[in-house]
Amino acid sequence: MAAEVVATDKAPGAIGPYSQAVKLNGVVYTAGQIPLDPATMKLVEGDITAQTEQVMKNLAAVLEAAGSSLSRIVKTTCFLADLDDFAAFNEVYGKYMGDNRPARSTFQVAKLPAGARVEVEAIADCS
Repeated sequence: MAAEVVATDKAPGAIGPYSQAVKLNGVVYTAGQIPLDPATMKLVEGDITAQTEQVMKNLAAVLEAAGSSLSRIVKTTCFLADLDDFAAFNEVYGKYMGDNRPARSTFQVAKLPAGARVEVEAIADCS
């Protein structure tokens, strides 16, 4: 079975040679979502809270386009420019995830695309 590329204009377009997400065998694998406004393709202004809000909206839009949702995520990988932002990030992330508690890894990284403070990628069921 061939992988199916997922694309939506409700989330930022890829800023490189990759897809927003790919579906294969009932699983969707998203690209990392950064806090770009899909209408302007510019980084949202504000602190880690504002940026995480946008990331989670972008992630939800990509998952919806794939026939999935935040509640069907089984694994996320989260990247923060500064682990001192962990508590504020976690508060917003938790609000969007609700009762779903997927496996998760969180890392501090030296730099993220476009000067973002946060990036989140996910693996979710879409069967």
